[in-house]
Amino acid sequence: MRKFLHDIRAELDEAVFVLPVLLLVTFGLVNLSMVGFASLSAANAANYGARMASVAQSNQAGTAVGAASSMLAVAPVGAYTVSVAGGGTPGSLVRVQVQYSVPNYFAGLTGLFGISTPANWTGTVRSDFRQEGW
Repeated sequence: MRKFLHDIRAELDEAVFVLPVLLLVTFGLVNLSMVGFASLSAANAANYGARMASVAQSNQAGTAVGAASSMLAVAPVGAYTVSVAGGGTPGSLVRVQVQYSVPNYFAGLTGLFGISTPANWTGTVRSDFRQEGW
């Protein structure tokens, strides 16, 4: 019986060292996945907004912002800002830019180790389409 208990203690000792590292890696992957998801959502919204603005016959900027915002309204992760430039005449360039921000849950933890990371991961995505003419 003693030999059995001794073996269990050895396995628990290994778990004490491995489990915190495994949890940190898992939570880090989840945090980076959230950044990737927000980036992909922003890219899709910018593309959709620019495409809708390029085929709109009037109020291209409003159409682009509305289309991109409707795509981003269902995104469960991140905060987004949509801006539009150009458009208005056939052949002109419609540019939709979406800025995204995702909280960095490891900012406080990395500070304990002397590593500075931003409180929020941010990025900008841009999509350009030519205004179609009728």
